[in-house]
Amino acid sequence: MPELPLAVWIALAAVLGLLVGSFLNVVILRLPERMTASWRREAREVLELPADDAPLPPGIVREPSHCPHCKHPLSAADNIPLFGWLLLRGRCRYCKAKISIQYPLVELFSGVLSALVVWKFGPSWTALAGLVFTWVLIAAAGIDFRTQLLPDQLTLPLLWLGMVLSLIPLFASAPSAIIGAAIGYLSLWSVYWAFKLLTSKEGMGHGDFKLLAALGAWMGPVALLPVILLSSLIGALVGGSLIALRRHGREIPMPFGPFLAAAGWVWFMAGPQLLQGYMHFTGLR
Repeated sequence: MPELPLAVWIALAAVLGLLVGSFLNVVILRLPERMTASWRREAREVLELPADDAPLPPGIVREPSHCPHCKHPLSAADNIPLFGWLLLRGRCRYCKAKISIQYPLVELFSGVLSALVVWKFGPSWTALAGLVFTWVLIAAAGIDFRTQLLPDQLTLPLLWLGMVLSLIPLFASAPSAIIGAAIGYLSLWSVYWAFKLLTSKEGMGHGDFKLLAALGAWMGPVALLPVILLSSLIGALVGGSLIALRRHGREIPMPFGPFLAAAGWVWFMAGPQLLQGYMHFTGLR
């Protein structure tokens, strides 16, 4: 890595995070639509129904960005992360339709979290891996929040990347990563089936199992219980607030993936410090 002051690396990471955040918005918006269209085609084949000749929704890479309302292609100025939305005052330049605040928020989150990763790990391969970990979690959380889907296209590569990095090892040793992935998956899988047998309802999706398995592969089994407890706390606070403010109905299921991703990232960044603070606060140390 070139010899530059840490502050410069942090600033570069923030700019890179903003740019990647713009791409993550495309992933969050287009990947579920593409998945749904593919599922429908596969279902028609299985049911031996006539083929659907309708074109697939836009892909993630090839098709240029466009307004989701009027479908007009966006200019380069409109695509400037964060500032494009601010300059347009949250409305499409062409049809004046309102642009979701999701776009600047995802870009802002990506920029800030990327800067924090480089601040913690410095300019290193560890930081690069941490950036990939962060970006995948942002995309997965955004998709789950919007659609209650956690795509295998995100959770499984994250799981296997954690396994591969354990061979170095970068964050967890290989045995720890394997055990963490297994316990992560089986723990929520067991809760899912226990809840279903008792209530005849599905309490969570299978994507949550895979996401926790991926977190276990990156951080090992020791992190799993704190991550689950922290995600439950975040979910209770955020979910309770949304219900209290009448922004979310009590009868509407709330996705668990965003809280799991948030807790996983927090523990990835500050797990030992949080554990030490908790033990000091409770008098255990």
